[in-house]
Amino acid sequence: MGRGVSGLGTAKVSAPRILFGLGATKAGTSWLHQWLSGHPECHFRTVKELHYFDALDEDRVDRRISELRSEKSRARSEIRQRDIDAAIDLLGQGESAERYLSYLDAGQGASVVGDITPAYGLLPVDRLRAMAALGETRFLYILRDPVARLWSHVRMIAGRREPSGNVTSERAGRILKRVLRGEEDHIARRGDYAGVIGRMREAVPEARRLVVFFDDLFAGDAAQRICEFLGIAPHPVLARVVHGGQSLEMTADQARAARAFLSDQYTFVEHVMGHLPDAWMRDERV
Repeated sequence: MGRGVSGLGTAKVSAPRILFGLGATKAGTSWLHQWLSGHPECHFRTVKELHYFDALDEDRVDRRISELRSEKSRARSEIRQRDIDAAIDLLGQGESAERYLSYLDAGQGASVVGDITPAYGLLPVDRLRAMAALGETRFLYILRDPVARLWSHVRMIAGRREPSGNVTSERAGRILKRVLRGEEDHIARRGDYAGVIGRMREAVPEARRLVVFFDDLFAGDAAQRICEFLGIAPHPVLARVVHGGQSLEMTADQARAARAFLSDQYTFVEHVMGHLPDAWMRDERV
């Protein structure tokens, strides 16, 4: 059993505004973190994915602390080392709304702080509702072409499992086949747009949630909409992909099989968003 949400207490926060980035995985959340970290009205810790609430709910605090210690051993900057130490301290003290919010703000007095952890998209409605009640909260979800997102996620996992760290077509192909058979569920769940948006709708008031297309981050109006959503001034778009991963082209057969597997997600997104980006409609390899 997880630890639930009772430890949040009744903290009342008027400022700063708190952004929760729920994902999706491999859909621009690293870009979002880096872009907003450079905004003069925002403060974001260098630990992009804190995994605070999921670690608490799933009794994975010790494991998460171990991961953070490993990250610190590779950290080059003093700021990142301090941020990791603060995250370890936060998790080690158990659940507290006051300590969590203090960690995010770090005494900076910024207009917007945030926690961009795609895994939060898998949290249950009760937890999301408790997070929404922490203060002036905002919830953001980024939609990437389902097949492109899936293949990017597969490549990331494939690289982690190869001793060399290099993505191979053989390893990636095997992982993709398992996903399409209903295995490797952790990969498919991260791209379950219908499930995540459904829970967001149930837990978070409409005015406090925003869903945008990955495709619009660079060339569309998504960046402007995000700034308006957060109540901050417009900020120049970061015109590059962050942590794009190793490239590996899908075969035509893989792309067709993945598209069929994810057909319900395309239908859902078109229904809730009113349209699909042109790039999602092209029948091409990813």
